[in-house]
Amino acid sequence: MEGIKQLKIEVLEQPPSTAEFASIIESRNVPAVFTGCVKNWRAFGKWDPANGGLDYLQERVGSANVEAMLSRSAPVFYGDLRSHERVPVSFSTFIDFCKQRAQNTDDARHTASIPLQGDELPVSNANQERVLSESMSHQVYLAQVGTEWFRGKVSCLIGFHFADLRQPPFLETKELMSINLWMNNSEARSSTHYDPHHNVLCVISGRKKVTLWPPSASPSLYPMPIYGEASNHSSVALEDPDFSLYPRAQYSMDYGQEVFLSAGDAIFIPEGWFHQVDSDNLTIAINFWWRSNIMYSMLEHMDAYYLRRILRRLTEKEMNQVLDESALKGTGKPIRCTSELLGDEKAEWSHLNLEQTGQRQELPLKDQQQDVKLNQLEPFALQALHELVSLVHDHVNLDQSQDNKTVTANLYFLEDDRVAKIIWSLDPQTLQNVLLAMVHSFPRTLEALVLHLLSPVGAEVLTRKFDEIDQQSTEEHRNKFYQKFYSAFDDQFGAMDAILNQKESFALQAFKETLEKYIGVVPNSLKPSVG
Repeated sequence: MEGIKQLKIEVLEQPPSTAEFASIIESRNVPAVFTGCVKNWRAFGKWDPANGGLDYLQERVGSANVEAMLSRSAPVFYGDLRSHERVPVSFSTFIDFCKQRAQNTDDARHTASIPLQGDELPVSNANQERVLSESMSHQVYLAQVGTEWFRGKVSCLIGFHFADLRQPPFLETKELMSINLWMNNSEARSSTHYDPHHNVLCVISGRKKVTLWPPSASPSLYPMPIYGEASNHSSVALEDPDFSLYPRAQYSMDYGQEVFLSAGDAIFIPEGWFHQVDSDNLTIAINFWWRSNIMYSMLEHMDAYYLRRILRRLTEKEMNQVLDESALKGTGKPIRCTSELLGDEKAEWSHLNLEQTGQRQELPLKDQQQDVKLNQLEPFALQALHELVSLVHDHVNLDQSQDNKTVTANLYFLEDDRVAKIIWSLDPQTLQNVLLAMVHSFPRTLEALVLHLLSPVGAEVLTRKFDEIDQQSTEEHRNKFYQKFYSAFDDQFGAMDAILNQKESFALQAFKETLEKYIGVVPNSLKPSVG
């Protein structure tokens, strides 16, 4: 969350130079707004509907055919092909529709059918004629109309590109993928999506509100499955979101930022940034797409490696988040008093046992790898040990049912697992002393704890604590500790396998969560690999 908040969108009063854009803005992969940077375009004045711009466009482009988007959910336009249809219509006819819409200012939601002319649609495509003729309840949007639609015409958008439009100077060195026209006759909203290319969107007429989320906010937006036709779109309905189906979506605006673009403004939207665009009536815009330097540098034969590295990094992030969230709920505080961990009843029981052990003896640092006796433990360490022993005696025995084993094996969250909570709450040195004390006084209980009561999250916490112990110890002390620890087990390799298998189960669950949050896939059939 904090990392996302640091991705603040900049607003620049002056457009950057080519070098500034490449080194300061594009390299950060964070959006930036350039106010008034296209006001020097001829199109800024010539295309303005309030200044005869519709007549001007109609005269210049004429009857060139374009694809219009007809939405079943207007004024929301979803990218999924199941929610809209693309139908050919002449540009002149669309301008007529815009003029008609402009006249109906008393009702912004009023719609009218597009008048059909025989030479505007392929005669063989009767279905398209039917769709247009029944468009009384649908709005029309010219979305992502590439310049190729106008090629071969006397009056064409290619001509506009040189006469009425200008490529932003800071993009002069870019190899553009495409230039597109976006034009809506009435209020419209695009579904939340990301683009696979860098994008500069320039508003020529009208006004747009752009809401943006970084790629790291994907979990709150529920991207559609990666294998789907609209994999770059959010699954969450904009007009009536179902938070029972998409619970994380209710927090999506915690990660989003809104910017407002007036005529003459432009915005840089980096690849992968989710964005939702709301457009006012009669808004006209041009966008420029180009391939990022990162995508240029990704060699195809390295794709599999990059995929594995990224999935591994996201999985580790998910694992850390599970533990961090538990810590925020209070389970990550070091234990300093009995009541923090055991509650009043257990606290009283532990206090009585503590008195029976006598006074705690200081454990010299040089002797920490030797046998640790109960009376050498600090009070809170002894309390933790007593609780672990109690949990083993209460919940584990040789005749334990398979159902109970399954319950333990499925524990994934720290707050659900008392064993994991105790281990997590102890600092590395204290945990080391507790384990060595169990080796000395309760070796069979320690064996049962690891083999029968250690859950996936418990194994993850334990091995992380082992890593911390390793960082604070010399190699000689590490070796002595692990020799002592595993000496409590009849099958030392079996104990190690039990810990690693549960740790991998935790990682597997985190991997599944990663696929669901970032790829839009619920891999219920995934099982741990064998061999």
